[in-house]
Amino acid sequence: MTHPARDLLKTTTAGLAPDPHANPLIPRIAAGTAPLTTLAALALEQTRVIPADRRAFEHLAERSRATDPDSAPFFAALAQGETLAGERLGALVRACGVDEAGEASYEPLPGCQAYPAYVAWLALNASPADVVLALTANFSAWGGYCATIAEALRDRYGFTDEACAFFDFFAEPSPELDRLATAAVRAGLDAGRLDEKRAHAYGRLLQTYEACFWSTLGEPTS
Repeated sequence: MTHPARDLLKTTTAGLAPDPHANPLIPRIAAGTAPLTTLAALALEQTRVIPADRRAFEHLAERSRATDPDSAPFFAALAQGETLAGERLGALVRACGVDEAGEASYEPLPGCQAYPAYVAWLALNASPADVVLALTANFSAWGGYCATIAEALRDRYGFTDEACAFFDFFAEPSPELDRLATAAVRAGLDAGRLDEKRAHAYGRLLQTYEACFWSTLGEPTS
């Protein structure tokens, strides 16, 4: 018999899935009509998001070891993933035509940084098991976006494999991460540490802040 954890992960992910038409920027990138400046902004915003999320996941892993040890491996794996993704960002930024001086002087957009700010809030305030469920639901949409972008960067913009490696990394399914998420949610349910309603609310906000990220990048600039 399937454990309720698997069903909960599936239903939460389906329930929080964004409207396919709610992100107008992804189709523009897929069609090759998004300007290089927009791609550059996307890459530069990620140079802020990735290290912020890594530290948040490291903090969640540390918190979990004391109160929710079954969630700790999930967050530790996420932190490691952010480190690996960060190592792939430099090639993407340079492919977008941004040099080191331009990267250093870039001013991040508030609408793009709301997402990592909320992840940091979750790291400080939320029950780890609730965060596992909320993040897993959110990652499903992000992975799909990355797969579309990686394909478009090659086919429409002529980027190299090295320049696309950042998006390739997130587009690739991770059975191990799915296994760790299921184990964490299972333990949270069994121990009564997981509040489904609260986790769903966290997931809804994560999806809203991610939508804000994309809509901010898609706004015309002067």
